[in-house]
Amino acid sequence: MLSSLIKEHQAKQSAKRVVQEQKRKECIVAANDLTQALVDHLNVGVAQAYLNQKKLDAEAKLLHQGAINFSKQTQQWLALVENFSSALKEIGDVENWARSIENEMKIITDTLERAYETAQENPSSSQ
Repeated sequence: MLSSLIKEHQAKQSAKRVVQEQKRKECIVAANDLTQALVDHLNVGVAQAYLNQKKLDAEAKLLHQGAINFSKQTQQWLALVENFSSALKEIGDVENWARSIENEMKIITDTLERAYETAQENPSSSQ
């Protein structure tokens, strides 16, 4: 009787071990499935973030190139404005020079006219 109880107990223990081992294997499979699902879910997010980063990098390069082009155009415009300003100053200088010459010519003309009038009024003193 005691030996039959021991055998029965060992048989129950063995059956419990088999069931426990089966449950442990099922638990491992479920944990692996969960882990794989989480990794897949995270990978989708990471892949999307990577694609977004690539797009941002491309846009940043385009923006940088646009800024460089804008800077070059701005420099060209500044050079044109500076040249135009210089040309206007030169025109102003030429205009002042022409006025000076004109004033000097008026003075010379007035002086010659007075000298001529004086010579006409006093014809005997010049001979």
